[in-house]
Amino acid sequence: MLLVPVAFCRAPGRARFLACQWALSLRFPAEDLRGLASETLTAFTHARAEAFWRDGQLIGLTSGYRDAREQYLIFAEEVWRTGSVRAARRRVLPPEESSHVRGLALDVRPTEGARWLERHGWRYGLYRVYDNEWWHFEYRTAAPIRLPHPDAASGRMHTEPGEDPWGRS
Repeated sequence: MLLVPVAFCRAPGRARFLACQWALSLRFPAEDLRGLASETLTAFTHARAEAFWRDGQLIGLTSGYRDAREQYLIFAEEVWRTGSVRAARRRVLPPEESSHVRGLALDVRPTEGARWLERHGWRYGLYRVYDNEWWHFEYRTAAPIRLPHPDAASGRMHTEPGEDPWGRS
């Protein structure tokens, strides 16, 4: 609220939005919004300004755009941690399939902020897309079908070498 008069001097028609952006950047100084697709960035900044102004709800960005190398390293680490590509794909997708690499995905915090975004994000084209990731939202032009996990989006079965795709022993 204290920033609104200063923001009004700078941009009278957008004072509330600008004041919210300043306050949120003070609260989340380490956020990196670079690399997000322009429509994702616009949707996210407007949604969280509204959440902050209207409901006093903070929404921070944990992770947004990732280059292909960073996404590959995250995927490889998850393969190592879980012991299989199949298990890893339930939490992380390889770069060629990740919306983070295209700048369309956002991992947000805290859980209360994610709840706000789940209730109101559709107004901005932001949707939670996976049941197992409360923090993951994507910019979409139409509401997607919520999937149980990231690998469900591929529509194909992923098996390890020597593994029966039908689960038979």
